[in-house]
Amino acid sequence: MPAAPRVDFYVLPGSEARSRLKFACRLAEKAYLADQRVFVWLDDAAELRSFDDLLWTFADRSFVPHEIYSDPQQWQHTPVLLGCEAQPQQAFDVLLNLGTEVPAAATRAGRIAEIVDAEEPRRRAGRNRFRHYRDLGLAPETHTIAAEETP
Repeated sequence: MPAAPRVDFYVLPGSEARSRLKFACRLAEKAYLADQRVFVWLDDAAELRSFDDLLWTFADRSFVPHEIYSDPQQWQHTPVLLGCEAQPQQAFDVLLNLGTEVPAAATRAGRIAEIVDAEEPRRRAGRNRFRHYRDLGLAPETHTIAAEETP
């Protein structure tokens, strides 16, 4: 039986969606630089396209190789995969959840990173996900991010 995943909630002070996505880009980059396989879950195709574009441009000197998930073989060549429909069926290192719900792929992640900002519907959805993890017997950790730490 695989070990229970570590769950981290990053709570941002503002409510601007772009700041939340840029923070997610930084987390994806950090995991990529640590040679980890990352799956980024988003709610819909429009949000996926926005995040895909932002990963190319969020920092001048950053490069995060990524593509939209369609096949498990992609991880042989691409360390960061994005999805809003198809999800990996095999184990991977980090789930970066930008969706409102916990995806089924969370059970295959070694670590789960949740990013919550001050926008009320996202904050409420984050609380629901936090309770979901606690109901599963996991112990999510909360990290309050100061305004100067956000992009």
